Amino acid sequence: MTRLLLNFLIFPGFLFSALAGLMACWIDRKLSARLQWRVGPPWNQNFYDILKLLGKETVFPAGAAKVTFLLAPYLGLLTVTLAAAILGCAMLPQPQGFGGDLVVMVYLLAIPAIASIIGASSSCNPLASVGASREMKLALAYELPLILSVITVAVKSAGSIRLGEIINYQMVSGPHLFSWSGALAFITALICLQAKAGLAPFDLSEAEQELMAGVLIEYSGPPLAAFKLTKALLFYTAPLLLICLFMGRDLNPFSLAGKFLGILLAMILIKNTNPRLRIDQALRFFWGPVTALALIAVGLAIIGY
Repeated sequence: MTRLLLNFLIFPGFLFSALAGLMACWIDRKLSARLQWRVGPPWNQNFYDILKLLGKETVFPAGAAKVTFLLAPYLGLLTVTLAAAILGCAMLPQPQGFGGDLVVMVYLLAIPAIASIIGASSSCNPLASVGASREMKLALAYELPLILSVITVAVKSAGSIRLGEIINYQMVSGPHLFSWSGALAFITALICLQAKAGLAPFDLSEAEQELMAGVLIEYSGPPLAAFKLTKALLFYTAPLLLICLFMGRDLNPFSLAGKFLGILLAMILIKNTNPRLRIDQALRFFWGPVTALALIAVGLAIIGY
């Protein structure tokens, strides 16, 4: 019990994942600034921002459902921390996991979006409600192709739905990325996780130029810090999940860091080179070509490609 608690709170759980996620967000801000001919913030700016928010007052909007409004951000933070801990334990030199942890991971990573929808809907703000509506539609759009890409990995791993077994299978047979079905599933998962992390061109629920802050417009103080930390942990967990599913052959620290930074760079470049989509464009994109690509990947995996 003590070991599980330490795994959740320290390594590879909340403390380690929060530090890694905030540093990943700094890399995002720094590279984005350089691409726009700006200097960018110092490496510790995100830590200062979180500490500042923790010291601010929590303001409740008039008419809000206070309990739901307050608990929603912590629900999202709790579930993404659990997901990061499960994923981190599966990637240790001596993997720790349980049967069906891949399925649990997919469920846990779906809850932060639900938490933001619940929080925004309980705030009694029309702009937040528009943001919640967009987040709900977007989640329904990208979850299907993401699940199909996960099914592709399970099929290629002899039907296993354990993260540790998927990694071990790739150590013997080679990374899934180096096959036709694996490459298509990787592209699909990368696009879906870009949307799940709330990055452009899929940052529809916040859309500062349209909705001011969308789902976060009424949040302040520690609850806003919880939402910011949730996004940072998602930004850390998404590349790690892709590595586990598609590049699980060599996971020594240097190789893992290189793969992580490579995927992070790809997500940052997608963010900075694509304009924000409208919600109808995003739905057509995910339910059209992205889902078709995922279905082709599943079909190729079934026939051995």
